[in-house]
Amino acid sequence: MTVWLGSQPLVLASQSLARQALLLNAGIPFDAIPAAIDERAVQHASGLTTPGEIAVRLAEEKAAAVSARHPGRLVLGADQTLALGERTFNKPADRAQAVAQLRSLAGRRHELHSAAALVRNGQILFSDVSVARMTMRPLSDEQIDTYLNEVGEAATTSVGAYQLEGLGVHLFSAVHGDLFTILGLPLVPVLEFLRSQRLLGL
Repeated sequence: MTVWLGSQPLVLASQSLARQALLLNAGIPFDAIPAAIDERAVQHASGLTTPGEIAVRLAEEKAAAVSARHPGRLVLGADQTLALGERTFNKPADRAQAVAQLRSLAGRRHELHSAAALVRNGQILFSDVSVARMTMRPLSDEQIDTYLNEVGEAATTSVGAYQLEGLGVHLFSAVHGDLFTILGLPLVPVLEFLRSQRLLGL
């Protein structure tokens, strides 16, 4: 018996290499088909203001958008938001925004809210959100420049301008939460749902 019992691979509505690696390492076959949605427009139209709710809505919308193009397939959408108190962050558009985000986060604790949603034929079957709390070290402008020089364009691919699985780990003094949440996918609840649907043999 194999781990995955589905008749077709899962569809991952994301181009995130970290999320793809998590599914691959868990033995879940998938087709990566990114969702082309305007995240900020969806967030604005929803009227939602809390980071967790925003992450869930975006995960659902991403999965629904891909589901509409692939009837019958089970689609996994995911999203992550970063909150520093009442302030929320999006991915930095360029180096200047990455510098600004790192300056704001340095020496303080922020929260990562990672959400997942499973959709088939436009119907939301499952959604979940989990939280990790991250404390960043105090950083000088020189240290921020050194970090950004090392990671290059990767700084603009993640909210907060860091990837904990890479050189971003040097920015932190404390991390509270599971690695799956930090990498952008609450994997254990997703696996529990798939198991409840008899899609996993382990």
